[in-house]
Amino acid sequence: MLADKLTPFINRYNELSELLSSPDITSDIKRMTELSKEQSSLLPIVEKAKEYKALLEEITDSKEMLSDLEMGDMAKEELKELEPKKATIEEEIKMLLLPKDPNDDRNIIVELRAGAGGDEAAIFVGDLFDAYTRYADLKGWKIELMSTSPSDAGGYKEVVALIKGEQVYSRLKYEGGTHRVQRVPQTESQGRVHTSAITVAVMPEVDDVEIEINDNDLKIDVMRSSGCGGQSVNTTDSAVRITHLPTGLVVTNQDQKSQHKNREKAMKVLKARLYDLQMQEAQAEDAAQRAAQVGTGDRSGRIRTYNYPQNRISDHRINLTLYRLNEIMSGGLFDEIIEPLIADHQAKIVEAAGL
Repeated sequence: MLADKLTPFINRYNELSELLSSPDITSDIKRMTELSKEQSSLLPIVEKAKEYKALLEEITDSKEMLSDLEMGDMAKEELKELEPKKATIEEEIKMLLLPKDPNDDRNIIVELRAGAGGDEAAIFVGDLFDAYTRYADLKGWKIELMSTSPSDAGGYKEVVALIKGEQVYSRLKYEGGTHRVQRVPQTESQGRVHTSAITVAVMPEVDDVEIEINDNDLKIDVMRSSGCGGQSVNTTDSAVRITHLPTGLVVTNQDQKSQHKNREKAMKVLKARLYDLQMQEAQAEDAAQRAAQVGTGDRSGRIRTYNYPQNRISDHRINLTLYRLNEIMSGGLFDEIIEPLIADHQAKIVEAAGL
């Protein structure tokens, strides 16, 4: 029975309540934080489980009254309301029972890079980043630029940003991959449609305690910032390039006037990349998990096409095509792309779990 599957969650929640009041735990900040996060993640299903069990008791009581001459009709009316409610709660519980991505509650570091297509690709990096920015505003999220490399033609050769807020990773993790754009560039005199591409990487932000980096594994270079940046930005040795020797990962930051701030931001990006690398390796080792994932596998795969002449946006992973590209790029309808990806992901996990 479904109710039996819920008992361990309630027991674990109660166990965590006792642990969190223990002096041994309250004196260990790291352990207390871990247990608090676990308890917080269990709260939705525990609350729904208690609601479900209370409903089952109501249904049982009503069924027992059916044979009563005076209360039978009332019991029938109550069951007409209770049974549909039971079915609804059971579906909600099935969703809550799905394996939860431990990164869903995290902030993200998103990297957009121009690929094939030259100036047009760089312009689209700017356009897509603007779409993410507007979507973030609607969700109440905050965006902090980490690093930018503007293009002379407009847009960016590369932009790296931290997006902070509730459930950011859970909604934007499907954006990782190659995005293809088809449109007529402003510089095209004959009206021909050009195809260009950009890549997007979405990485969970990680705490310092989660990724430990040995200073001996780092090669840190400082240099003068290049390009536009305002007074003193490109006249002092404020730019920082960090190379992680074991993996070969390289992070450069030059947006801030302060070398210290550039180094701090570069380290944050490096830690996110290392954590992301660990996730990719773990998923590669678990074929079953990888098969159930949407948009978190092969980063080289083309995931979406933006066709401006036809006002069409197509997500190739779920064969979704919408003719509302302009509205979606404005940020207001971005959920029309994200919600079907989440639903497809959940459906695959439900099927795999046999719920």
